[in-house]
Amino acid sequence: MSTFEDFRLRTLPLAQGAGQMPAMGFGTLIADPAITVSATRAALQAGFRHFDCAERYRNEREVGEALQAGMASEGLSRGDIFVTTKLWNTNHQPDRVAAACDASCARLQVDHIDLYLIHTPFAFQAGDEQDPRDANGDVIYDEGVTLLDTWKAMERLVDDGKCRAIGLSDIGLDELRPLYEAARIKPAVVQVEAHPYLPERELLEFCQGHGIVFLAFAPLGHGIKPGPLDDPVIARLATQLNRTPAQLLLAWAVQRGTALLTTPKSEARARENFNVSALPDEAFAEIDGIQTRLRFNEVVKTGSPGFIPRRP
Repeated sequence: MSTFEDFRLRTLPLAQGAGQMPAMGFGTLIADPAITVSATRAALQAGFRHFDCAERYRNEREVGEALQAGMASEGLSRGDIFVTTKLWNTNHQPDRVAAACDASCARLQVDHIDLYLIHTPFAFQAGDEQDPRDANGDVIYDEGVTLLDTWKAMERLVDDGKCRAIGLSDIGLDELRPLYEAARIKPAVVQVEAHPYLPERELLEFCQGHGIVFLAFAPLGHGIKPGPLDDPVIARLATQLNRTPAQLLLAWAVQRGTALLTTPKSEARARENFNVSALPDEAFAEIDGIQTRLRFNEVVKTGSPGFIPRRP
């Protein structure tokens, strides 16, 4: 049985990269710039050391400012935090990858990225418009760029020291398997939506069998109702164990061997979400046995995230 401290301080080694990734991660998908800054500072103060960002979120600059100010006030150095960010679909063209990484580093005020992910396995039309659409409102894809083309450019970033590890996000096993086989530098991390309603067991088994860290986003089901937070099994166990539903869901995620991302927006919520301890075996088994199946974000089908507003 893991102890309380194990969950707060647990790290997962990157078999295909450098360093250890904290299991408890803070996701920065926050629309409001001011809340981005305050929530990032609160997460750092609560104990989070893994910060997951993305070019697509359009707030890397605010995250960078918050991290720099927070590290200074907390007496932390760059080596104390783990920074993840993501290459957006409009920069999949190999000649655009390095510049995109450099731009993210500049906005985040870091000299390297600990983990750089391909945000989705879909290449969009190249350009500064993140959401290219045709006259009918349909996404414009770049059919001339393969995922392997983009991955090879990502590998060169590792060679050049721009990032220490690379991986993929919003990808299924059918797309991951051939990329893994062809890659010179294997993916260190795969980030996908995962929670008791979407356990992704087959993908998790593949990752664990190939030295890939499985990083779960939306472990609380994006807070959508009805969802895992409202599940009767979770509600009953929360009462029995004197924990919040969120703490149960986050504990389940860590206890099954994955890392996770959560996005608390207040100091109190950040402390709650970081204060995660191991579940009794019986409680873990009950959560693991939930049969409801529901995906909340269909980004895996189109590459266009459903929870990021399109710009007019």
